[in-house]
Amino acid sequence: MADPTIIDPEAIATLKELNPDDDGAFLKEIVGIYLEDTPKRLQDLKQSLATGDLAVFTRTAHTIKGSSANVGAFVLAGLAEHLEAVSRKDGLGGLGAMVAQCDEQFARVAAELRGLVA
Repeated sequence: MADPTIIDPEAIATLKELNPDDDGAFLKEIVGIYLEDTPKRLQDLKQSLATGDLAVFTRTAHTIKGSSANVGAFVLAGLAEHLEAVSRKDGLGGLGAMVAQCDEQFARVAAELRGLVA
């Protein structure tokens, strides 16, 4: 079972319930897409931070927030939500450390999700 501090088991149960008779195929597909897409979004976050592209940064943080919440990665979703809110209100200054926290949290999330669908 996944670490509930990293992946919310209720979110996983909800995803499984969407297609209860598919032997976990839908969950594997959703997790696969998330694991493939999120590293790209994290790279977009770092790139837009480096170039000062506020619009791309904010939109990317929003995307990470939503996709992470969908798979029950609520800590990562919360970090992304904070990045989105701060960037909208105050711009990009001082957000580098939190972007690094997102990377670290995603590594934990990815390990937990891979364990769930293995």
